[in-house]
Amino acid sequence: MDILEKARTYGIFIAVIFINNFQLMDMNILRPLGYHKESDFEEPIKIAKRLSAEFALTAAERDYLGGTPKLERDEIRRSGLLAMMIPKEYGGLGANWVQTMQVIREIAKADSSIAHVFGFQHLMLATARLFSKPDQWERWYEQTAQFNWFWGNALNPLDERSIAKSFSNWFEFSGQKSFCSGAIDSEMLIVSAKNQTDGKLLIAAIPTARTGITVLEDWDNIGQRQTDSGSINFEKVRIEQHEILAEPGPLSTPFSCLRPLIAQLILTNIYLGIAEGAFEDARKYTLEEARPWHTSTATTSKQDPYILNHYGEFWVGIESTRTIADLAAAKLDNAWHIGTNLSEAERGEVAISISVAKVLATKTGFEITNKMFEVMGSRSTHAGLRLDRHWRNLRTHTLHDPLDYKIKELGEWALNKSYPTPTFYS
Repeated sequence: MDILEKARTYGIFIAVIFINNFQLMDMNILRPLGYHKESDFEEPIKIAKRLSAEFALTAAERDYLGGTPKLERDEIRRSGLLAMMIPKEYGGLGANWVQTMQVIREIAKADSSIAHVFGFQHLMLATARLFSKPDQWERWYEQTAQFNWFWGNALNPLDERSIAKSFSNWFEFSGQKSFCSGAIDSEMLIVSAKNQTDGKLLIAAIPTARTGITVLEDWDNIGQRQTDSGSINFEKVRIEQHEILAEPGPLSTPFSCLRPLIAQLILTNIYLGIAEGAFEDARKYTLEEARPWHTSTATTSKQDPYILNHYGEFWVGIESTRTIADLAAAKLDNAWHIGTNLSEAERGEVAISISVAKVLATKTGFEITNKMFEVMGSRSTHAGLRLDRHWRNLRTHTLHDPLDYKIKELGEWALNKSYPTPTFYS
């Protein structure tokens, strides 16, 4: 059974189980928790579609140039979408996770780098919400919505080069962090360091412009070229006690352990968006430029049976992954709504659903970004088109954490009914 057949099978199987677990016999599970009318969500998705169309016009050129997409980041600032998942009482749009993920996916169709930093905006806000006290995250939410702050990431728990020294009521961070996506041109950062005293991970929310912080422009990878995922130097950076996310702290409760699942689902929707964008680029090229092979009986490429077979397989993969990704987001919404009363088992169910979605998105994405050239022909490899960026973006991003280990976790569940152990990657 190849991957697309598996996607079809798994898509139907998991959807049925998922709905049964919620004791629902229809698609009400996808009804937004934060919005009461469909029209409430029309404006954000309309904005996302407009931005996606604009970003697509320059995506290939900007992929070549790399660097910071400053103009595009400012467009997102002006759009109001940076406060999308912030509740309305704090000045945000009050979107749920289903809606937020769909907007991330829409942007990723055009530009997965911008979708990455936009998605991590909501991951950083969720980090503050899950790891800190209400009087901390509520203030950050209000200020983000009011001033259109962009949040960057400098957490990376696997990079232990940053050390925290403890003083009477403050800390001092020194060292370096890598893979700091979106740090350039951000107003706030989520940062971490290893406590010199007890070796525990300390996480804080601080302004990017604070004295002692140097954001390095050293990101030059084959894909995701405008995520600014380079390094940051911390030189005796003062961190106040009220900036430390300590109550309840990182991964300390089932509810706070939703943080890595949100990260995984953001990546899932970026991968799916890449696949959808690659599909649309291939479709346009096939219809407008491609020629049938000289031994084909078809007069046009759109009539060629082998090309049609590929597109049928592409569509099965995309539709299956969309279904599973949206169902996983709905399950995340349910867990988010339960809040601090969330149980380990309920958290585990969300983890399994998101892992399935991520595996499908990864494999469907590679199927399309690789085989898209078979439906376009040799001329589509012209360097100026940069259609290989879809594969390069997916290849770069999917190494974030190995797919083999994600599948192993699913195997532990399928065979032994053991939920994934919460870490920053599971």
